[in-house]
Amino acid sequence: MLVKNGAKAERIDPDASDRSASKESSAPGASDGRSRNTVYGVLFAISLVHLFNDSMQSVIPAIMPILQDSMQLSYGQLGWILFAINFTASIMQPVIGLFADKRPTPALLPMAMASTLTGMLLLAYAPNYAGVIIAVIFVGLGSAAFHPEGSRVSHMAAGPRRGLAQSIFQVGGNAGQSLAPLLTRMIFIPLGQFGAIWFTGLAALGIVVQIFIARWYGRTLKVAAQTKKTVVKKAMDPAIRKKVASAMTVLLLFVFVRSWYVTSVGSYYAFYLRDVFAVSIADAQIYVFLFLAAGAVGTFFGGPLADRIGKRNVLFGSMIVAAPLTLALPYADLTWTGILLALIGFALLSSFSVSVVYAQMLIPGRVGAVSGLVTGLAFGMGGLGGLVLGNWMDVAGVATVMQFCSYLPLLGVLTFLLPSDAKLNGWAKENGAEV
Repeated sequence: MLVKNGAKAERIDPDASDRSASKESSAPGASDGRSRNTVYGVLFAISLVHLFNDSMQSVIPAIMPILQDSMQLSYGQLGWILFAINFTASIMQPVIGLFADKRPTPALLPMAMASTLTGMLLLAYAPNYAGVIIAVIFVGLGSAAFHPEGSRVSHMAAGPRRGLAQSIFQVGGNAGQSLAPLLTRMIFIPLGQFGAIWFTGLAALGIVVQIFIARWYGRTLKVAAQTKKTVVKKAMDPAIRKKVASAMTVLLLFVFVRSWYVTSVGSYYAFYLRDVFAVSIADAQIYVFLFLAAGAVGTFFGGPLADRIGKRNVLFGSMIVAAPLTLALPYADLTWTGILLALIGFALLSSFSVSVVYAQMLIPGRVGAVSGLVTGLAFGMGGLGGLVLGNWMDVAGVATVMQFCSYLPLLGVLTFLLPSDAKLNGWAKENGAEV
């Protein structure tokens, strides 16, 4: 209709507000299903399930001292157990992530927890070493299915605060992993292998929470499909493609170094304390807990810090702080060992969530595949590290291997070669991608 304004007549379109709203709904974030606002309820729910998932996954290293005594296993055989669960998760995570990028499947979330429940049940009743291997493979498959889709849910619920959202998601997992030494002390030492049966109830609760998350996930996907806009992506410049590949190589080396060190402490440091300081396995779990619990705290603070000062800076800074501490650890007395373990855990794992978000910035639009690659590699390298270190300990002894591991974080300082966040954003815009 027309409204006279002096000498001019201005046409007012009654549908303009509707089109404006439609345009807003197709703003960056809507096209990939990401909420424009941070959905904290969903973030805390997926973090809680992450805690459930990783606490059950941490049952495996927690039960290793019990299995070593009851089944008379060598360090090498314990390493194969770690390899079975972590390598299963490593191989399947990027595959499931790539599938979910093309066809997001909310039902994968409760299905993943059902696989973990099956693994816990089999572990409680495993009659021999082969039975334990089969059980941990089911746990690994559950973890492989959960992590890429869980990271996608975190990305969708993040709004503008991607670092914080990924930290909330990852802190649940690291908190769950930190429970491993307490599980050994409180459950598996008094109850033995059958103590794993208690975690089937935790898995059942996780399935219930996952069903509610999957419903939100499905509704969000439908809204995104209705408001989806077409984004024309340019072919990536070959020079930029080469730089992205180089940066991803450095990032994966960083993940490799961190995973091997975390595995050395989380899985074998109790044996080191037993052999070097004559600490009982039960008491040694307290020191491992300090490392992992401080790591969970570091994970939470790392994401918001990265939102402020840059993700590359947090990755580099975590290794600069951790490296001298890890070098000092083998020469510390028992009191300083506890202090240093806590400081190392905080510094080293402050980069955990940040490395995932940085990888998503490197390759935008592939949330599931990239998250699966980075977290899957962390599991895979952790499993490979457990296997290699365990077999080496059988030959050289625990103390020698732990001395070697203290040098690993020095390699992490190569993260200063990574491109800055601003440069990553510039590459993505040149390619027509949302970041």
